Amino acid sequence: MIRFAALLYSLLLLAAPGLAVAGQGPLLTLDEALAIAMHHSPLIREAEAIRDGAREEVKATRADFLPKASAQYGYAQLRDEPFQRIGGVPIVVGDNDVHRWDLSLSQPLFTGFAVTNRHEIAKIGAEIRELERQQQIVTVRQDLRIAWFEALLAARLNLVAEDNFTALTAHRDNAAGFLAQGLNSRNDLLKAEASLANAIQERERARAASEIARSRLGWIMGREIEPGRTLEDFTAVATHSLELQPLYDEARRNSPVLQSYRMGLDSLNHAITLAQSGYYPTIAVTGKYEQNGSDLGAATNDYSNDHNASIALTAKWDFFEWGRTGAVVAKQRYSKQALTERQREAEEQIRLAVKQAWLDLQVAENSIAAAEQGRQQARENWRITDLQYQNQVITSTEVLDSRTLLSQAESNYYRALYGYRIAMARLERALGRK
Repeated sequence: MIRFAALLYSLLLLAAPGLAVAGQGPLLTLDEALAIAMHHSPLIREAEAIRDGAREEVKATRADFLPKASAQYGYAQLRDEPFQRIGGVPIVVGDNDVHRWDLSLSQPLFTGFAVTNRHEIAKIGAEIRELERQQQIVTVRQDLRIAWFEALLAARLNLVAEDNFTALTAHRDNAAGFLAQGLNSRNDLLKAEASLANAIQERERARAASEIARSRLGWIMGREIEPGRTLEDFTAVATHSLELQPLYDEARRNSPVLQSYRMGLDSLNHAITLAQSGYYPTIAVTGKYEQNGSDLGAATNDYSNDHNASIALTAKWDFFEWGRTGAVVAKQRYSKQALTERQREAEEQIRLAVKQAWLDLQVAENSIAAAEQGRQQARENWRITDLQYQNQVITSTEVLDSRTLLSQAESNYYRALYGYRIAMARLERALGRK
């Protein structure tokens, strides 16, 4: 009677909807785990740092539009006083000590569109880094959900293994008792003991798998899960009728990866224009104030004016560089061609990921009802078989076969149940959903 009550409790534990099975301590909800991951995931923090660096690059390129101010100071000591010969007579024209400083202000007027395109490239780069951050958020959130349901599945399978161990232990004890009473053969006891030994190994493997699944979940969260902490469980499944083509369209439209490729192509268009800036001259205007003298402040000059100011318009055109500019332009065009091919490959990979997750979703959805029915039938079969063995109507072999069938049916049911949620998380990751 006690053995039957323990077995009934185990079956009810497995069947209870919404029950948290991964631990016995305080409850950890999925929403709490997602919030922890958003704050502690090293992948997200890395992506945020890269994005912030790209934003600083935008500020740096914006400064190229503005005038540049500079200052320079120099000192030289001559061994001999500088002089000129006029009519054969040397005349001193400067001091031995020469101090010079100047202030200048330079403003580019035309750079062949180089400054504008560098700024646009930096802006697009910052947007791409932001998309990469969003992609990391999608990846972390969906990977965490996948790991969450894998941990719940592993915990359920661990309970199935524990229940199987309990049932086979009771059967071994029954077989030993019947043998002692001379009601069955020793062969029945040996079969029961061999099956129990296998159940012990399966239980240990299931325990290890459950611990590994929890550890992986903690790694994705960026924080270790306390031993015994209970994970919020989800057993109710609301299936959805999803068409494949709209999913393709959503992924193509919203996937951060594909958006990054599209922006990358736009950036390379600007890179081509930037490379073509080498075909044009550059024009700048520079204003300068300078002082020359013999003292530290360059304010004393007995031979010429101690200060002066100027404004200059400078144009520079490198019209021949042995084809360097053309080669740089061609390189950027080839880079754009290569990125276009990578974009097509990424689209196909995402398309394949969407289809794979969609098919897994269909398989899991179609399997849940059949697996539930099989589980109920296997439970009834086990109940009847065990009762028949108690009355010595059947042999131990049929009991062990019935128990194996029930364990397999329980495992199949939970694999279908959590497999549906795992497939949905993988589909949403492919679609770029957060």
